[in-house]
Amino acid sequence: MKDVTPNILPVTRRRLLAGLAALPLAAAFSRPLLAADFPTEKVNTTGLAVTDTTVKVGILHSVTGTMAISETGSVQAEKLAIEQINAEGGILGRKIEFVQEDGASDWPTFAEKAKKLLVQDKVAAVFGCWTSASRKAVLPVFEQYNGMLYYPTFYEGLEESPNVIYTGQEATQQIIAGIDWVVKEKDAKTFYLLGSDYIWPRTSNKIARKHIEKLGLKVVGEEYYPLGHTQFNSVINKIKLTRPDVIYAIVVGGSNVAFYKQLKAAGIDLAKESPLLLTISVTEDEILGIGGENIAGAYATMKYFQSLDNPNNVAFVDAFKKMWGNDIVIGDVTQAAYLGPWLWKAAVEKAGSFDIDRIKEASPDIELTTAPEGYVKIHKNHHLWSKTRVGHARADGQYDVVYETADLMEPNPFPEGYQ
Repeated sequence: MKDVTPNILPVTRRRLLAGLAALPLAAAFSRPLLAADFPTEKVNTTGLAVTDTTVKVGILHSVTGTMAISETGSVQAEKLAIEQINAEGGILGRKIEFVQEDGASDWPTFAEKAKKLLVQDKVAAVFGCWTSASRKAVLPVFEQYNGMLYYPTFYEGLEESPNVIYTGQEATQQIIAGIDWVVKEKDAKTFYLLGSDYIWPRTSNKIARKHIEKLGLKVVGEEYYPLGHTQFNSVINKIKLTRPDVIYAIVVGGSNVAFYKQLKAAGIDLAKESPLLLTISVTEDEILGIGGENIAGAYATMKYFQSLDNPNNVAFVDAFKKMWGNDIVIGDVTQAAYLGPWLWKAAVEKAGSFDIDRIKEASPDIELTTAPEGYVKIHKNHHLWSKTRVGHARADGQYDVVYETADLMEPNPFPEGYQ
């Protein structure tokens, strides 16, 4: 397996001395960190599941139900990161053990399992959730019991918690940038908004509508359907009648399979871009179920695509396939989930402690220069600075990257005028 260990580096040479405190302790040692250097009673003062040799974490995703198609990749990525971290000596000389729980695509179950992980298992961190509904369900639990959640999904923003590190993008990085691109590059003027019926698609489309109208353009339709919904012929007929320039689609989970197959069956050839389809919810993971031939020609706004051509990503894709099989695909949320254990490791080593309050303080300004997507950095609002990219879906289930922002986009979960 190739070494894909993210490096943690100071921002600039000017800030080298000031930045030394932000480096993981491994950088200050000429040998691997040993648990003896960090006595348990000093690095675990709050009763977490930390021993002289191990530290326990939680993995909390849906591996059953309608969201399993989307969340399985996150589980795989988190396990890969944990295996790699353990292979290089673990964290503060301790190997990571994980307890995995199934949210089962049910938001109350997510809350119940989160409480178990924090109260019964006393895990030092949890990597999990996918939908905003599941995150909203567990957030009070993490805040009440002072746990740490690493949440990997692009989402609507309008949230900031000291108990969460948001490793996916928020709305201004994904929604607004994507709409600006399609308006500028494709001369789009009319939009049909479509989504699954829960908080993320509804809030995201609220932001999208405000931005479209702010640009002096028009929304000609807006529809929502329950998770797991499979009958889209009615809305497809409405789309044909209204003739929008853009179908702005935020359908999630297994519903994507039915939606894109029915689009094609109704004679809408996405490759002709009339209408053009722009999604913020279909990664390579979902295309595996949809079938590349059913979505070829669509566009997606993400920060990561498996086809990214850089050394970091080549090594990551190689390691992922070696662990999970050559036929596996890697989407945006999967990559963001992979970042979670590495960012947690960096925070623990910077803090010299597993204690949650110390992790909160240590997290801002942590940087990964060899993340598969490229350089990322934790903002003081616990979101990541990152680039935004637009991908063009191919028949083989991959995306060609046709656009990326020149610079990292600063996360702004509470954009003025969009709330």
